[in-house]
Amino acid sequence: MKPFSQRAAAFDHWIRGAFVEMNTELEQLYFAQDDRARVEGVGESIKSMLRDEGHAHVLALLEEGNTGDGFDSAFGVLGSVGLYLGALRRHELTNPAREQRSPFPEASSLAMHVGASLGMAPRFSTGHLATHNFAVAGVRKSFTSLPDELLFIDENTRGILALQRAADALVRIVPIGVSSPVADTLFESAQQALRDVLRFNERLLATLDVERFFFSVRPYYKPYRVGRQEYRGANAGDFAGINEIDLLLGLCRASDPYYSQLLVDKMLFMLPQEQARLRDCMTHRSLLDELLLLAPAHSGSDWFRRNARLFLGTCELFAAYAAQHHDLLVTRFIEGPARQLEARHLQGVTASGPPLPVLLRAAEAGTLRLLWV
Repeated sequence: MKPFSQRAAAFDHWIRGAFVEMNTELEQLYFAQDDRARVEGVGESIKSMLRDEGHAHVLALLEEGNTGDGFDSAFGVLGSVGLYLGALRRHELTNPAREQRSPFPEASSLAMHVGASLGMAPRFSTGHLATHNFAVAGVRKSFTSLPDELLFIDENTRGILALQRAADALVRIVPIGVSSPVADTLFESAQQALRDVLRFNERLLATLDVERFFFSVRPYYKPYRVGRQEYRGANAGDFAGINEIDLLLGLCRASDPYYSQLLVDKMLFMLPQEQARLRDCMTHRSLLDELLLLAPAHSGSDWFRRNARLFLGTCELFAAYAAQHHDLLVTRFIEGPARQLEARHLQGVTASGPPLPVLLRAAEAGTLRLLWV
């Protein structure tokens, strides 16, 4: 990674240190209450310190002007200001439901400046806490030092990396053709990667504390305003791989108006290189369509039966992942705890904006696959 400017490095250091300590202290206060969803009126002095210390770093970077020294530095600054704004939202120092514009114009300006220069939404993204969460002496960025948050970040990242491996393998079939004698190696690689996803999710399911996740981790992914615009929360599906698998297996089509809208909506929440991958994938015929074109003349051939069997096995594993995610992770960690919330806490409970029942119906239909909601 290229070195940051001195001011960007100072902001990054604060995010990895005092910022984490203050958030952790606030989470302990919230969690000790009978009503764990109550945030307002709790730990106000800590909130003020977090707001003011972060604001000083933002002002310094605005004064510096050009905050970037290449992609790595600019992306790091976007992550730092994004995590700062995400924490202000979590602690109810800002809430898009009661505001027409962000009450933090300087942080908004910095986020919009850097986001526009990168071609990304001006808030923290999945990459900031997963695939591009650069560790410094073993410490990756996080909101708190709570073991459940660190577990959640690490297992999610492992799952995303495995889905990317599956997508990489399937993409490599395109230039050699689904009838290639060596396509079996790539299908097998994709299947192993999907088995790894299932394994990581099982480990997360067995270890992650439901209450800690729902009350102390999930709230940092809520929507917040940058300037006048409200941006949805970071989503674990904001990378190309998950859609590459959809499209290459022929399970979804880019020409479908509902699915294409999902792709458009997520594009700016993805890293530029991920955006390019997704656009390229949308130009290819699916492996399913390739097999269907070959079937009338070759369905009795050994190579067709072998590769079609591997294709269907890959689809089955991907379906198992989707079912596992909805039936175990979403139902247990989101839907169940939400039923116990007081009505006044239900508004704004999701990271993606729409009411929870809408998101759950989308997840059940297979159109939304998130590792956090």
